Amino acid sequence: MTPEAKARLLIDQKLETAGWLVQDIKELNLGAAQGVAVREFPTDTGPADYVLYVDRNPVGVIEAKRDEAGENLSVHETQTERYAGASLKWHKGGLPLRFLYESTGQILFFTDGADPVPRSRELFYFFQPQTLADWAALPETLRRRLTQMPPLPERNLRDCQVSAVTGLEKSLAMNKPRALVHMATGAGKTFTAITSVYRLLKFGGAKRILFLVDTRNLGKQAHQEFMAYTPPDDGRKFTELYNVQRLSSSNIDPHGQVCISTIQRMYSILSGEPIDESAEDISTAELGALDKQAKLVRYNPSVPIETFDFIIIDECHRSIYNLWKQVLDYFDAFLIGLTATPDKRTYGFFNENVVAEYSYEQSVVDGVNVGYDVYEIETEITRAGAELKAKEWIDHRDRQTRKKRWAQTEEDTTYSRTDLDRSVVNPSQIRQVIQAMKTAVETRIYPNRAEVPKTLIFAKTDSHADDIIRTVREVYDEGNAFCKKVTYKAEEDPDSILSNFRNEYHPRIAVTVDMIATGTDVKPLEVLLFMRDVRSKGYYEQMKGRGVRSLDAESLKKVSSSADSAKTHFVLIDAVGVEKSLKTESRPLEKMPAVSLNNLLKGVAIGSRDDDTVLTLGNRLVRLAKQLDDKALTRIKQVADGRSLNDLARNLIIALDPDRIVADALDTANAAGITSSEDVLAADELDAARRRRVAAACQPFDDPKLRDLIDSARREHEQLIDHINIDQVVSTGFSAQAEAQATATIQVFADYLRVHRDEITALDFFYQQPYRRRLLTFAMIEDLHDVLSRPPLMLTTERLWSAYARVQAGKVKGAEIRRQLTDLIALVRFALGLDEELRPFADSVDKRFQEWIFRHNAQRATAFTLEQTEWLRLMKDHVASSCSISREDFDYAQLADKGGLQKVWQVFGEQFDELLTEMNEELVA
Repeated sequence: MTPEAKARLLIDQKLETAGWLVQDIKELNLGAAQGVAVREFPTDTGPADYVLYVDRNPVGVIEAKRDEAGENLSVHETQTERYAGASLKWHKGGLPLRFLYESTGQILFFTDGADPVPRSRELFYFFQPQTLADWAALPETLRRRLTQMPPLPERNLRDCQVSAVTGLEKSLAMNKPRALVHMATGAGKTFTAITSVYRLLKFGGAKRILFLVDTRNLGKQAHQEFMAYTPPDDGRKFTELYNVQRLSSSNIDPHGQVCISTIQRMYSILSGEPIDESAEDISTAELGALDKQAKLVRYNPSVPIETFDFIIIDECHRSIYNLWKQVLDYFDAFLIGLTATPDKRTYGFFNENVVAEYSYEQSVVDGVNVGYDVYEIETEITRAGAELKAKEWIDHRDRQTRKKRWAQTEEDTTYSRTDLDRSVVNPSQIRQVIQAMKTAVETRIYPNRAEVPKTLIFAKTDSHADDIIRTVREVYDEGNAFCKKVTYKAEEDPDSILSNFRNEYHPRIAVTVDMIATGTDVKPLEVLLFMRDVRSKGYYEQMKGRGVRSLDAESLKKVSSSADSAKTHFVLIDAVGVEKSLKTESRPLEKMPAVSLNNLLKGVAIGSRDDDTVLTLGNRLVRLAKQLDDKALTRIKQVADGRSLNDLARNLIIALDPDRIVADALDTANAAGITSSEDVLAADELDAARRRRVAAACQPFDDPKLRDLIDSARREHEQLIDHINIDQVVSTGFSAQAEAQATATIQVFADYLRVHRDEITALDFFYQQPYRRRLLTFAMIEDLHDVLSRPPLMLTTERLWSAYARVQAGKVKGAEIRRQLTDLIALVRFALGLDEELRPFADSVDKRFQEWIFRHNAQRATAFTLEQTEWLRLMKDHVASSCSISREDFDYAQLADKGGLQKVWQVFGEQFDELLTEMNEELVA
């Protein structure tokens, strides 16, 4: 068979699979099918390789070339255009044919002549006849409609969201196939994406859009946001206007306009390999070690390449395009990536077409997100580990059942920080970290809170999380509702716990391993405690992103009632050196032996079934079977439906046996009534046989219980519970980074006071001499606070006080009390050098009040009475909170409850107004 004939054979097969009837010109019968591809159709410029007919009308041509022509297929575009514009035999006149293909059988390019700027693009497969019929019936193409999008209503959109939507639409209008939206966590990426989806459906005429995620949890969250979205030009919810399907099977709703799916499920649909639901809980970010594995997909006529016009890839920084590139290449769709933490591969995949770039730093400046401080806790055992001597009586805890036995250690055991909470658990180490966190939050981080701020703790494993939870409840002296586990393996419904954590008072503290490490929105979070290290830079940035979300005062008070302002910042408590550990841009590993057993098991569960992965897992299980005792092997056999660990390993290895693959392929052919031999087996027949064998061998690992059991059995059966080595905190405090940030904050404040002294009335009070001549009002302080606290300064009273307390702790008093707005007076005076110490404004008022009372009584024949002194103290307290006092202030509850203006006049008589003036002058000096 000549190279040209081989190419024609492949093209014929693909056309037929896509629903076309392929005919020779001698057998022409346009009524035989909706779509007919006629080979060697005569034209006035020579025979066209294929002319495509839909509903008896010619609509396109295919120029077929041999494989070797693939390197310069673009030079044949003029030939395709010539045939498209030629006169077809037996046809009179007519416009040039619209749909143009060039194909070698291996690669395929397509041009729509009706586009504004017709440009060829590579396709995975041919379009189905009905698709071309639908397109031909429309007055304009999708790409032409994208050049005519109406202006974006900017109401209720942040500037960064406006920039992202308009930038994306500009890119789409230029027919750029891939676009990257880089927006900081908390800036509203999903809301922005839904705004674009709405416009693409309504004004762009998109047929269907795929919203792609990598875990079920993110799919649920996206679905909730679609249901909550109300477009700016329609009072109805998005889901009242358009059908949104969250895919949970292989059936895509033909009437749906938006489909939300995990990439694992979409791969299952396109590969024909079944998927266990648990595989959708495995974030592809965890499997960077397997990213050399190509995801092979096959054409599925029920899900053709034209199924989606646009694919929005949520959290695209997770390298899902490396693991799953063919899933994305399969569809003829614009690819739109959303990420807060792009790396160089992200930029490369999206052709460096960054349509919006909104960094975390800019989001903090704009007030969209909040900044953070780093507080470090280091204990002796966290830093250096410890040693257990032989013959020590300690608990030995079974990893799986957590059953304990009291026994002596057999030998000296030295463990390092990396062994903690894996082979050895030291309860004292966990307790010391939790106690240090509690003390720091109560005295230094959020000293004014009556309740524990919403806190998220990152644990190493589920077992570690359980130990942490029990320690937290003990240290805080709280019940079960106070601290909960939020992981996929939690006994309670994790979605309900997460919802309560986000919206209710309890739980105050949540412990997670993986479920809300990335992508999940928990706005009230104010403390993140890292009790596990993270080596991936992108993953770490995502984990930190759980705390950056801004939240207004009213919403924060709903879950943290003692919060006296909007969320201003969050604190990252580093108990494992995560801030200092070496981070990498990504986590690909070059050799399979370096891939953990846990990742190998998860990999085959979500479809990583190349030869290297399958063989590595098989060999790893063979070795493991030799190491385990009978009890562990029996447990595995029970969970694996009677298959031993050796059986599981052997099945993986022999699944790739070439002889068995050939035999299976021959059996399949013979069963179909085709007499075949090894010599004439096609590559796709052998590949199909291999896939069937590997799928059967990997099927047991779909069960998460079996995966967990094997992974836990791989480690030592028992953890040593070290109650002997008592840990102690070596150091605590804000990190050098936090110190530098505090210094910078103070400098920004000082610079602002210096530069803007003439612009704000309140500043004149401090700069004018003598300053007593001016009356400082609460309104002046409010104006100053408003200017300072708005972007880009974000200098709230609490943030400034915290910065001074961190940098000049010896000169700062009252850091543990709740801040009042009038404390801004003390901050300004301290910054200008008028006071040597930074004290709460109320303290200064108290001091001046005592001096004034003493002086006033010394000048009078009789001192103030007890009743008068009580009223003066009430008035003093009002001055401390409001800068001044006047007759109108006696209507406020604190003064009105005592009798108000009428009563105080009776107490002081005619000297009352004079006392008011005197107090305003003396107490706010």
